[in-house]
Amino acid sequence: MARYQLTLAYDGTDFFGSQRQANKRTVQGELEKVLCKLGWTGRSVLMSGRTDTGVHATGQVASFDLDWSHTDEELVRALNAALPADMAVHQTRMVNAKFHPRFDAISRRYRYRLFCQPFRDPIRERFSWRVWPAIKSEVLADTSKLFLGTHDFSAFGSPTTPRGGTVRTVMKAEWNKIGEDEWHFEVQADAFLYRMVRRLVFVQVAVAQGKRPADVIARSLAKQLPAGARNEIPAGLAPAHGLALIEVVYAM
Repeated sequence: MARYQLTLAYDGTDFFGSQRQANKRTVQGELEKVLCKLGWTGRSVLMSGRTDTGVHATGQVASFDLDWSHTDEELVRALNAALPADMAVHQTRMVNAKFHPRFDAISRRYRYRLFCQPFRDPIRERFSWRVWPAIKSEVLADTSKLFLGTHDFSAFGSPTTPRGGTVRTVMKAEWNKIGEDEWHFEVQADAFLYRMVRRLVFVQVAVAQGKRPADVIARSLAKQLPAGARNEIPAGLAPAHGLALIEVVYAM
């Protein structure tokens, strides 16, 4: 019996998130079904974190204990042969028996994709948020820099546990323009609050569309908004389908 770490990719469109739920199709549930066919007898696959309904991934990490007498490459092939078409294992390897994909992670990286067009684009909108009115690139570039460093992000998400804190350290936050009308937001942090990335994107877009003043982000991070002025931060979330978990980083 050995512990394996694997990297998963999936199209989140038809999943009710990554975490197993009764009577709902989830990434964890589908993976466990396939592992059972390979002789897995565990109670629950460990995941690096959960993604919401509709969120995608190219770098989700899972681990499990399995009695497997073949190579790592053969395990990848066996899993992919049985997994549904909207899931795939990119790699797997044996790790220390104490490895935990969530608690051993030192950072995570997400990418959010959006494009600006006045009319629907069904193909692109499967993986990107269509935004209109158009946004200003220079505003996005300026606002994203404000998130770098260690801040209290309570205005941009909620704790992942009942007694969890809201301070996080962001080491990367930048927008890249792709082509004429598409932007990608890359953000990496030691950890994220619940729905934090989608909230960061939503607020930045509102500022870049001129719906809110640019300094509202800096003041919210510094907790300098006056009493009763919390509505300066627009309520809402960027749609789930534009978000993807790209990478989970480990020290080993």
